[in-house]
Amino acid sequence: MALCNYSSPSISLFGTQILPPTVVKFTPFTIFCSSKPPKPAEDDDIKQKKKLSKQSSWEAKDSEGKDYLYRLGKEADNVNIAVGARSGVIDDLFAGNFLGRDSDIVFDYRQKVTRSFEYLQGDYYIAPVFMDKVVCHITKNYLAHLLNTKVPLILGIWGGKGQGKSFQTELIFQAMGIEPVIMSAGELESERAGEPGKLIRERYRTASQVVQNQGKMSCLMINDIDAGLGRFGNTQMTVNNQIVVGTLMNLADNPTRVSVGQDWRESDITNRVPIIVTGNDFSTIYAPLIRDGRMEKFYWQPNREDIVNIVHRMYEKDGISKDEVISIVDTFPNQALDFYGAVRSRTYDRSISKWVDDIGGIQSLGNKLLKRRKSDKLPVFTPPKQTLEALLESGYSLLKEQQMIMETKLSKEYMKNID
Repeated sequence: MALCNYSSPSISLFGTQILPPTVVKFTPFTIFCSSKPPKPAEDDDIKQKKKLSKQSSWEAKDSEGKDYLYRLGKEADNVNIAVGARSGVIDDLFAGNFLGRDSDIVFDYRQKVTRSFEYLQGDYYIAPVFMDKVVCHITKNYLAHLLNTKVPLILGIWGGKGQGKSFQTELIFQAMGIEPVIMSAGELESERAGEPGKLIRERYRTASQVVQNQGKMSCLMINDIDAGLGRFGNTQMTVNNQIVVGTLMNLADNPTRVSVGQDWRESDITNRVPIIVTGNDFSTIYAPLIRDGRMEKFYWQPNREDIVNIVHRMYEKDGISKDEVISIVDTFPNQALDFYGAVRSRTYDRSISKWVDDIGGIQSLGNKLLKRRKSDKLPVFTPPKQTLEALLESGYSLLKEQQMIMETKLSKEYMKNID
């Protein structure tokens, strides 16, 4: 390191100050020192660096004054996927203009998990008791911040199999203009620990985004939850079952604080959206989850009037009168609602068999359905004319199959020595 040594005073010549030569001690190279002493290192730190851009995300700070990209990198895998190409958040160099200044890429992806009900064409009957319960639960949750009472976040609709719990709920969603996020019990298990719990939190936040970004009412619905979380016999409780139960309990206790990243964000407030779950037997679910403060229970067992009205709306477009519907319901009592839908579907069997013969039989069925040219048209399918006699015949056929399953225990024939 070189060291400058000022050895003699300065000399003034014609009014100009001349500095004497500077003696320099050096190893292993020579440095010529200027006449002015070096600036202290603190001056460089005090001087602010020139910013790249007013909206550059490389130097942006969040609300806490921390580096924006560094914090975002901890919370998400990809900047564009996590927040979208939003003007003022992502540098224009990367956002571009071909997608628009505010192209929210991730919300377009989220839209795939929401459900619309365009396929529900026609006039359906909604049981008044069912509608009152669902509408009241949804309304209470959207007014929870105004009510001076504890509002359960989850509504549990339970009852017998095939009683239309999910379908009636979807009809109510369609009538109210709700765009829900719907899950099933099959998504509550995964080979990766923690994935189902994270999925529920993501779907809940997606429903919240529908409310915030589209101005539509939304909710999270989980069908057949007892099939995914219930304890039957000696079934084993998995880590994912525990995490899902804990996630739902946490949502019920803190519906506006939902974390899907590594850190809790103080400014991240989620809109409260109601949760509706359906099932057959809630006694198999972890008891603290279904306690009254977290879940409101509703047992759905349609009475005779509800069944007649629902089935009449189902058969009304076929020209079946209400008196004929009453005759069918009285002929097959104690049946679930899906039985009467299966009765109507069974009447199509003969017409479909005739249609297969019209296109050349079973040998050419695959080629006609899958390998035909676009210009080739299939024979027109003529639906059967529904009559009371045809519906009763189909009902007796289904009833016979039910009785055979209950009476004929083929497992005993296959394993005769098991007793």
